[in-house]
Amino acid sequence: MDNAKLLSLKETARKVRLGILEGVHAAASGHPGGSLSIAEIITYLYFEEMNVDPANPKWEDRDRLVLSKGHTAPALYAALANKGYFSTDALSTLRQVDSFLQGHPDMKGTPGVDMSTGSLGLGVSAACGMALAAKIDGKDYRTYAIVGDGESQEGQVWEAAMFAAHYKLDNLCFILDLNGLQIDGRITDVMNPTPHDEKFGAFGWNVILADAHDFESLEDAFAAARACKGKPSVIIARSVKGKGVSFMEDQAGWHGSAPNDEQYAAAVAEINSAN
Repeated sequence: MDNAKLLSLKETARKVRLGILEGVHAAASGHPGGSLSIAEIITYLYFEEMNVDPANPKWEDRDRLVLSKGHTAPALYAALANKGYFSTDALSTLRQVDSFLQGHPDMKGTPGVDMSTGSLGLGVSAACGMALAAKIDGKDYRTYAIVGDGESQEGQVWEAAMFAAHYKLDNLCFILDLNGLQIDGRITDVMNPTPHDEKFGAFGWNVILADAHDFESLEDAFAAARACKGKPSVIIARSVKGKGVSFMEDQAGWHGSAPNDEQYAAAVAEINSAN
């Protein structure tokens, strides 16, 4: 990856993080921790990996993204706004009455949202359906799904994994956000779903490991996923919950808590001062 592209992606990820914080702070509710942990992932998807057109959100041949961990909608909205699907001014209306930015993604009301999600585990099945539909219709678009590591405790995730491998959905890529935390604490303490690499491998998937906060690592991972034929791919992206805001990092308490005015100002200042 050349330096100009790397700097551009880093700057976009900074704007995505600021958008996440703006929305959650304005709403006084939401999920900043897991939204911040996917800032680079969702930035890379929309600004480098996916074939999409903000001027035509329902374009039939676009690549699809399913945010299966739907509570991290602030990250999706920030990426969509910065991509040009709607004005960044709308980010401050998150969860407000009459806003088109609901607490979880709504495909009917928000431009660029490909699937309504919220109940954990359901998004991955929808992504499988999209990928299979592309195969049946002879289309070459790809489908991506961002999955939470806590979400991977859901049995439906593994039913979807079995389905995708059976139908050889090599146009499907899961990105597992492995930040190690869920609302109740460490995933390994609540209901240990690890080792993800061995489990997905046993289900017949192409397993790729990546650093969720390193764009060059993500570039290599997505290239490996595209190159794999005959089986679906999963990128297991090790991340830090609350990444970019030191007092939120690796803290389960920031799973679903909004910053107050003082915390918001401190978080914005830290993100703006980071390299």
